[in-house]
Amino acid sequence: MQDGFNDPLWRQVVSGAQMLFVAFGALVLMPLITGLDPNVALFTAGLGTLLFQLVTGRQVPVFLASSFAFITPIILAKGQFGLAETMGGVMAAGFVYTFMGLMVKIKGTGFIDRLLPPVVIGPVIISIGLAMAPIAANMAMGKAGDGSALMPYQTAMLISMPALLTTLLVAVFGKGMFRLVPIISGVLVGFALSFAFGVVDTAKIAAAPWLELPNFTAPAFNWQAILFIVPVALAPAIEHIGGVIAVGSVTGRDYLKKPGLHRTLLGDGLATTAAGLFGGPPNTTYAEVTGAVMLTKNYNPKIMTWAAVFAITLAFIGKFGALLQSIPVPVMGGILCLLFGSIAAVGMNTLIRHRIDLAEARNLVIVSVTLVFGIGGVLIGSGDGPDDWGLKGIALCAVVAIALNLILPGNDGWKNNKLDDQLP
Repeated sequence: MQDGFNDPLWRQVVSGAQMLFVAFGALVLMPLITGLDPNVALFTAGLGTLLFQLVTGRQVPVFLASSFAFITPIILAKGQFGLAETMGGVMAAGFVYTFMGLMVKIKGTGFIDRLLPPVVIGPVIISIGLAMAPIAANMAMGKAGDGSALMPYQTAMLISMPALLTTLLVAVFGKGMFRLVPIISGVLVGFALSFAFGVVDTAKIAAAPWLELPNFTAPAFNWQAILFIVPVALAPAIEHIGGVIAVGSVTGRDYLKKPGLHRTLLGDGLATTAAGLFGGPPNTTYAEVTGAVMLTKNYNPKIMTWAAVFAITLAFIGKFGALLQSIPVPVMGGILCLLFGSIAAVGMNTLIRHRIDLAEARNLVIVSVTLVFGIGGVLIGSGDGPDDWGLKGIALCAVVAIALNLILPGNDGWKNNKLDDQLP
C-alpha cells in the first residue's frame, strides 16, 4: 500500500506544501476576521504543529491551525479587555487542554463523556455559529461589525455574493483536491473583484518590506478575560478528539491508544498556549487536512513537518502579510455567511445524530437556556468594562450548559453516549 512513508524527500516537501495550501484559507481567514496578524497566525500554526509532533512522537498526520470556535470570544474580549489580555485568556485555554489530557491519563475518557455529552456540546456549537451571524451579514453588506458603513452597499454585494457563490460551488461540485479548498477559491474570486472595483489598498502592499518580523504580541493576564475565554475551550476539545478519531479512521490506526488521547490533548494544549504567548489565534486540528490525507493516501506525519516549516517561512514575508490584510471586508463577509451557518449546522447535527429527545424536559431545558444565553447577550456580573466582573456569550452558555447537565436529574444518560460513539 502507498502510504507515503517511503517517499523520497522531494515528494515529502511537495506534499507538505500541498497540505498547507489546503489549510491556508481557513488558517488566515480566522485572524483576518478577529483583527489578529495573519503572519503571526501562520507562525503559531507552524510552531503549534511542530510542538504537537514533538509531544506525540510524530505519529499522527494532523496539521494544527486557527480555530473558528474562538472567533466570537476573541472579538468581544479584544474590545472589552484589549489584545494582550485576550492572549492571556488564549494561553489559559491551552492549559485547559493540558488539564484534560492529564485527567484522561488518570481517569480515562469517562469523565469527558459525563462532562460534555451531546446535549451540552450541540447547543454550545450552535451558539458559536449563530452568535456571529449579524456580523457576517454586516460584513457582506460592506459594513463594520457594529453596522457602520465601510463601502457602498451595491459594491459590497457585488463582491461578497460572488465570493460566497464560488465557495458554495467548489464545496459542492469540486472534484479531488480542488474540493478541499472552497474558502481559498472564494477569497481569490472576491479579491479579484475587489481589484476590479478599485477597493483594494495597494499602497500598503507596495510599502511593506519583503522580509519582516511578524507583529508578535506579548500576553497580559487578567482574570476576567481568562474567565471570558476559557469555557469556550471545551467545545474545541471535542473537535480535537473528533479530529484525532477521524484521522485514525483514515489511516487505520487507533491514535486514542497510541500515542494516546492524553498526549494529543497535551500537544494541542501546548500549541494553543504557544499561540497565546506570541499573539496568535488558538489552534485546532483541521478537518480539511484530514480530507487531503484521505484523498492522497499519504499518511506520513513528516509531510506535516514540512507544512509547518512552510507556514513559519511565509510568516516572515512582510508583503505577503500586507496582501492578506488588504482583503476587503465584503470578501470575508460573503464566505462567513456560509462558515458561521456551517458551524451552527454541526451543532444541530450533533443533537440529531445522537437522537437527543427535546420532548424530554431535561434536554429541552439545557438546549433552550444554552441557546438564549449564548445568542441573546445575557450578562451575569457587574458590567462590560475591563474592570468589571462579567460572564456572557459563548463563555456563559458553555458554563451554564455544563452546570445544568450536572445538576439536573438524569445525568446518567451520558453512559449511552460514549466517546467513541459520540464522535465521527
